[in-house]
Amino acid sequence: MMRLSVLRRLASDDRGISAVEFALLAPVVIAFYMGLSEFCQGYMAQKRMGHVSAMVADLVAQEEAVTPDTLDDIFDIGGLIMKPFSTATLKQRVSSVTRTGNQTKVDWSRGDGMTALGKGDVVTMPADLLADGQSVIMSEATYDYDSPADYLLPRLTRFSHTYYLRPRTTDKTTCATC
Repeated sequence: MMRLSVLRRLASDDRGISAVEFALLAPVVIAFYMGLSEFCQGYMAQKRMGHVSAMVADLVAQEEAVTPDTLDDIFDIGGLIMKPFSTATLKQRVSSVTRTGNQTKVDWSRGDGMTALGKGDVVTMPADLLADGQSVIMSEATYDYDSPADYLLPRLTRFSHTYYLRPRTTDKTTCATC
């Protein structure tokens, strides 16, 4: 009889329900929060790397002619856009390409962490981007993102973006020494 009354008392006692619910839900909510914050950091790094590619193409497309020193300065601006993320794994390349017949060939290219394309190399472009004889500035950027927490993204994640922009002040941006 004594056992039944003790069991009834324990079964009807609801003072610890909130603590048990918290103990069950807290790990799930904390894990969700950590994963979401890690995803947001990776997304922000990817968006900044895309802005680097667009900004490099935009700055080069505004010039009639560029030099290797000018391009190096533009690449440095790309590194500033990535802040507060590390620029150690940011790689950039900018090239001027022209369509001749059925092929799109490189006029000049310069890289920062990426190998420059060779003059005359054939590159693949999106269909119908260029008509015969037209030129475009092609800016490429890659970034290896390593999450500080390694919770959701335990490995390096490589982001890459290619941006195409027509020269603004001339038909073709030149670089005599690239």
